[in-house]
Amino acid sequence: MRKSLATRVSTLTPSTTLAITAKAKEMKESGIDIIGLGAGEPDYNTPDNILEAAYTSMKEGKTKYTPSGGLPALKDAVINKLKRDQQLDYSRQEVMIGIGAKHVLYTLFQVILNPGDEVIIPTPYWVSYPEQVKLAEGVPVLVESSYKTNFKVTAQQISDAVTDKTKAVIINSPSNPSGMIYSKEELQQIADVCKQHDLWIISDEIYEKLLYANETHISIAQLSDDAKERTLIINGVSKSHSMTGWRIGYIAGNQEVVSAMTNLASHSTSNPTTTSQYAAIEAYEGPQDAVETMRKDFESRLERVYPQLDAIPGFEVLKPQGAFYLLPVVSEAVEKTGFKTVDAFAAALLTEAKVAVIPGSGFGSPDTIRLSYATSIDLIEEAVKRIRSFVEANWKE
Repeated sequence: MRKSLATRVSTLTPSTTLAITAKAKEMKESGIDIIGLGAGEPDYNTPDNILEAAYTSMKEGKTKYTPSGGLPALKDAVINKLKRDQQLDYSRQEVMIGIGAKHVLYTLFQVILNPGDEVIIPTPYWVSYPEQVKLAEGVPVLVESSYKTNFKVTAQQISDAVTDKTKAVIINSPSNPSGMIYSKEELQQIADVCKQHDLWIISDEIYEKLLYANETHISIAQLSDDAKERTLIINGVSKSHSMTGWRIGYIAGNQEVVSAMTNLASHSTSNPTTTSQYAAIEAYEGPQDAVETMRKDFESRLERVYPQLDAIPGFEVLKPQGAFYLLPVVSEAVEKTGFKTVDAFAAALLTEAKVAVIPGSGFGSPDTIRLSYATSIDLIEEAVKRIRSFVEANWKE
């Protein structure tokens, strides 16, 4: 009996964020005083009005199958949201609801990529982008940014990476893990390159509601008719409404692509969880006060913790414009504390300083670590104190 696994999974890299978070949870449950700064989810509960809407839907017997592409009412709620927030017009046929934005992205790559097709991915990137491209038998093409470029790539870099096999470019703004955003001018230049080379633009906008210092979100699809036609917007309620576990995301874009994704979903997942869809309708159509409350709290935490983190010896930290992550460059601290790699440094922080952070290698940024400030400010500040004490205690000139 042949028991070998399929080739498509043999090259996959496990999710760094999930692995670190699981290890920290295991240590905490065993009684160790661990502070976890790895999780990519808000620490708030889902707002009460959304919980009530989900409960009401269940009591009313709305627990059966829905169309594989999502409830028409939820599609309408997404359409209304895009019109309200981005002044973009879509039809129901141009929207699909999926089991979280991750599932939507996975399904998208499955329907647009043929073997050998290339997808340009700026670094640092969300950990699943390259893996999902590989699962669709595509080729991730990494375009590097750095601390000196504010962790953003230029349109020229993207243009230089294009080949006759390039199919799409991913833009994630605000970014996970850097928290940086692309300006309107930068997005326009990228849109021009994508028009020139006839590329899809995959615009991951999951952190759009978490912006600071009076920044405003701009979708690349807003910039022109051409940009809208080639942009596939990915978004959902996970980060904006603290609904990570509800697993509801969506795509808005080209009807042919959305139709193909819906057909694929009908043979793989049937439909997103019905109760979660009714909760998401309320998330988009109900009061938005809780969204702004969370945003303000995240901004307050950032203002307090950023200078403390930046003051750690050997740390270089850009102040993020959105999301809820800090991505310090720690190469000097790693060298001065005697570690060979950032991964080894992060492992020591977990076992010795009792702080869980994510090494940047998982994001294509091996000289960094990612810290989430989606936890109480007291815990964040205590974690930063522990990190600083660890660095100072091990510093060698």
